[in-house]
Amino acid sequence: MCKENELSFSIFIMYALAEKWRKTPVAVYHILNSTGILDNYIIKSYDMLHTLGREYLVEDITEFVREKGVNV
Repeated sequence: MCKENELSFSIFIMYALAEKWRKTPVAVYHILNSTGILDNYIIKSYDMLHTLGREYLVEDITEFVREKGVNV
């Protein structure tokens, strides 16, 4: 179970990625959840990630998703 600040941050990231990838936030959620990136990276690394800029986060997570074999 994640904390409220981790949940808010995760939602922020999903909407930022949705805009970049031109997908719905729900579709982004499914991609992040199915690859394990949501739980094992975004939520788990919240303390470090929330200090980084939006553009950097979007590029970092996009690259990570592609490494998992998902075309976005």
